[in-house]
Amino acid sequence: MLTRKKRFLEERSEFPDVHQMIFTDINDYDNLITIIQKLEKTGKNIKGIFSFMDSFVYVAACLSEKFCQSIVSTEAIYHMENKILTRKVLQNSPISLNYLIYKPTESLSSFLKTKKMTFPLVVKSPESAGSKDVLLAKDRNQLISSMQTLLNKRPNEEILLEEYVDGPQYLVEVLVHNERIHIIAVIEQEITFGERFIVTGYSLLGRLDPRIYYSLLNAINSIVQAFDMKNGACHLELRRVNGIWKLIEINPRISGGAMNRMIEIGHGINLVQETIQLMLGNKPSLNKEHYKYVYTHYLTVASSGKLIRVTGKNRSSKYPGVEEVYIKPKKGSILKPPTSMGHRCGYVLAASFYKQEAKRIALEAAKEISFHIEPTNTTE
Repeated sequence: MLTRKKRFLEERSEFPDVHQMIFTDINDYDNLITIIQKLEKTGKNIKGIFSFMDSFVYVAACLSEKFCQSIVSTEAIYHMENKILTRKVLQNSPISLNYLIYKPTESLSSFLKTKKMTFPLVVKSPESAGSKDVLLAKDRNQLISSMQTLLNKRPNEEILLEEYVDGPQYLVEVLVHNERIHIIAVIEQEITFGERFIVTGYSLLGRLDPRIYYSLLNAINSIVQAFDMKNGACHLELRRVNGIWKLIEINPRISGGAMNRMIEIGHGINLVQETIQLMLGNKPSLNKEHYKYVYTHYLTVASSGKLIRVTGKNRSSKYPGVEEVYIKPKKGSILKPPTSMGHRCGYVLAASFYKQEAKRIALEAAKEISFHIEPTNTTE
C-alpha cells in the first residue's frame, strides 16, 4: 500500500491485510512510477494497481495500464472524476441537469449580469468530493458568497452551477463487466442540509419495484454508454423528478463509509472484493444470496469541541437487528457539526427483512450513543 498518511504507519496493526506499506508522495506521478519500478526489480509481479479514493482512481488506472494487463476503462474514469467533464459528456441527455460554467479568467460581476439564472442553484467545485465544496444558493447574494468561498479556496479553478431539483434521491452501486451493466444495490438517501448537503441515512432496498428497477436500468445504461465504460465500477446519485431520472453526480468507485458492509449484509456480495476481481481481468461473482433491507444511520454532533468520551456503544450494539456500530473519532479529537461527509462521527447499521423495521432499529439504537464534548473556541 502506498500512502501519504503518516498515521497509517503509526497504526500499522489496523491493516493486517497489508503486507508492505510505503510512505511516499502519491501526488507525484513520476515518483509512483519510480516506486513501482523498484518493486518490480525486487522480483514482485505487479498484477493490479487500484485506488478507491477520490482523485486517485484515475491515477491508479493509468498506472495499471502502464504496468499490468489492464481492462479498466481509464478514459471513462477520467471524465467521471470531474463534475464539469461529466456534464459535458451528458449535455444532450434528458438525464442531465441544466448547468453553467464559470471560468476564473472572466469577471464575476459580468458573468452574473450576462447569464440567465433560476434559483435555487447548486454551486460545485468540479473536483469536489464528500459534500465539502457543494453549496446551495437560494438567491443572488448566496450565489456570490458561495462562488467567493470556492474561489478563495481554489482561485484558478472553474466553478460549476447546476439547477437544483427536488425529489427522492437514490444511490446506485454499479459494476460494468465486458459492457454488461450490473446493478449491485439501490440505496435511498436521507439528506440533512445544514451548511452543506450531508447524507445521514442510507436505506439499502432489499427488493425493488420492477418498474422502478427497469426505469433505473435504462437510465444507467444510457449514462454508462455515454461515458463508454466497458469495464469498471461506479456509483451514481440520481433523483426522480416527475417520473424522469436526473443524474446528480457519478463517481468511478464504490461509495465510501459503510457501503461495502451494507451490500454484504443486504445481498451477500463483497463489492470491493468483486471490483478487484474485475480489475484483475477475472469474472466477478455477483449473485445475490439474499435480499435484506439494511439501514445505516450516521452519527453527527451539533456543537464543536474536544471529545472527552463516547458512551452507549455497547448498549447500542446489543439491540436485536443491529449488525455493526462504528465510532470514528478517538478521545481528544476535535469534533464539529458536519460540513463534509468526512465529519460524520460514526454509524449504526441495522438489518431486517422489512424496510421500516431496519430503520427503526438503527434509529433506536443510535439514541443510546452520546458524544461527551468539552467546548473549545477552535476553528479546526
